[in-house]
Amino acid sequence: MSDVILETKRLTKEFKGFTAVNDVNLKVQRGHIHALIGPNGAGKTTCFNLLTKFLVPTSGQILFNGNDITAARPAQIARMGVIRSFQISAVFPHLTVLQNVRIGLQRQLGTSFFFWQSERALDRLNDRAMQLLAEVDLTGFADTITVDMPYGRKRALEIATTLAMEPELMLLDEPTQGMGHEDVHRVTELIKKVSAGRTILMVEHNMKVVSGICDKISVLQRGAMLAEGSYAEVSRNAQVMEAYMGTEASVLEGAH
Repeated sequence: MSDVILETKRLTKEFKGFTAVNDVNLKVQRGHIHALIGPNGAGKTTCFNLLTKFLVPTSGQILFNGNDITAARPAQIARMGVIRSFQISAVFPHLTVLQNVRIGLQRQLGTSFFFWQSERALDRLNDRAMQLLAEVDLTGFADTITVDMPYGRKRALEIATTLAMEPELMLLDEPTQGMGHEDVHRVTELIKKVSAGRTILMVEHNMKVVSGICDKISVLQRGAMLAEGSYAEVSRNAQVMEAYMGTEASVLEGAH
């Protein structure tokens, strides 16, 4: 199998004359944690929406495991193993933590479309659900109603429900956004932990997170690829420093 799990070729998205993503060639290596960074308005989220088929590209190609998925629908690529988490925590607030993970696991039973299962039918998923909660340090929260959990723990739960779908490639959209220092640290460690044997592509604004866990970084500016490489390479790049200007450039330097 090729070392490249996801590749884009000249990926472009235009909105009524405005080019949000411009001729982007991206290669994500299997087993890597790969970050997509850039100043506000750089096209990161649009790029993510193209990769997960929430938007249709104007031109260009998207390949997953060498297969052209440019015309695939979101549900098709999810079945292939491309699973995305969102900026806003996407969990069911009035179910328990365990029930949330169980819903993600239902796909393996072939019952995901029969949404309300009897408790007995779902009990056999409990062991696997508890294993996943252990993976994200949420065992003690299994019976907690999700709405009552702290924000950082909700993000951890979202990662557990994403893992329940057995992703080959996890796409994380701003996983530490809006978090305090302690939660950022916990979620960063969690991403590192769950990356074993998986590939992660993440949009992230926190440079400390990026410098700490990413194998490779792609920098977008005004929809185009500005630079690519390790954190050390990218943070020394004069064009990147200029793109981030002032305060954000000092963030780049200070994250070493």
